[in-house]
Amino acid sequence: MAVLLDSAFLLLLATSLSRFLTHHPGNPRIPWVLGLSITLAVAQPVGSWLAHHRPPAPGRRRRLWPLTLVTAIWVVLVLIAPSFAWCAVPLVYTALRTLPARAAIPLVAALTLLVVVGEVRLPGGVDANLLLLPPAVAALATSVFLYMERQAERQRALIADLVRTRRELAETERREGTLAERERLAMEIHDTLAQGLSSQQMLLQAADRTWDGDPATARAHVRTAADVAARNLAEARRFVHDLAPAELADGRTLDQVLRSLAERESAESGLPVRFHLDGAPAPLPAAAQAALLRIAQGALANVREHAGASAAALTLSFLGDQAVLDVADNGRGFDPASPGTSSADGSAPASSPAGSRGHGLPAMRARLRQLGGALTVESAPGEGTVVSAAVPLAPRPPAEQRRQAPEPR
Repeated sequence: MAVLLDSAFLLLLATSLSRFLTHHPGNPRIPWVLGLSITLAVAQPVGSWLAHHRPPAPGRRRRLWPLTLVTAIWVVLVLIAPSFAWCAVPLVYTALRTLPARAAIPLVAALTLLVVVGEVRLPGGVDANLLLLPPAVAALATSVFLYMERQAERQRALIADLVRTRRELAETERREGTLAERERLAMEIHDTLAQGLSSQQMLLQAADRTWDGDPATARAHVRTAADVAARNLAEARRFVHDLAPAELADGRTLDQVLRSLAERESAESGLPVRFHLDGAPAPLPAAAQAALLRIAQGALANVREHAGASAAALTLSFLGDQAVLDVADNGRGFDPASPGTSSADGSAPASSPAGSRGHGLPAMRARLRQLGGALTVESAPGEGTVVSAAVPLAPRPPAEQRRQAPEPR
């Protein structure tokens, strides 16, 4: 816009000078007109360049001397040669861009009045159209400019609001990401390190009770505790590097890992745990395998510490489009629907057998929710507990589906 206005001003200035020289040959004011025209042709672009490339320091007023100088030279030039009156059109826009509206509008009115005076002084008589045209053009130009300025201000406000909203959204997402990461860390620590430390504590307490009377058994408990510590160390290292559970990292399938978990739990805690596989194993995403393993570990830890059970069972079933893990025990059980045991949103208080650490059921439900699965708890006082976790199976490739589709008879 600045380049366009400067170009229009110079074009009108050259046209007015050419008209003056053509219609007034030999006029004694020609040297003054030429000098003022050249000065004006230099002052207008220089003032425009300073206004756009050398803005005032923050807190200081705009530079008004370029506009003042150009306006003063143009006024003198119009008084000497009325032909230069139409150069006021670019000056009107320059004034509107440079000054606030309350100062620009009076200046535009004064420039318009000077243009009318210049038109009246032109030889050839007074034309009514020439008297009405300058005010109409000035009013139209001022109205359009002020409207566009308001629209631009609204657009700047909208852009600023959008930028601020995006920053707030980014900050909210960052906080949510931090909270989600904390929740993930809490679940991982609960399902790995906390359970391992609990097992070590029980084994070492058992070793301490039998150290004098049965040293061999005590040493066996210590060796088992050392094995648990080694597994915990491996879990901690993989946990730091955000890798899969150690049991699944060596290429074994989920049913093999769950079978090993049942055997290890039976050997370490003395609680008989059996494993049963129902159906043909189907491919499961790595995240689903890790979630089911963590749920099995957490549920068995609750059985060992709180259920008072004499036996437990792990059952992994592949049922069509989902895999279901059931962890059952014959312990004391509880009432899932009783107040303070398990709310509708999945929270469980510390007094709940299935959620004594405060992360049991909520952690299981959170893991399954991320995978599109669901958790079901069935229990009653004196009748044991069954924790059932279901996750959707990974979709089979089309080729595999075609191979397993029944052939038409």
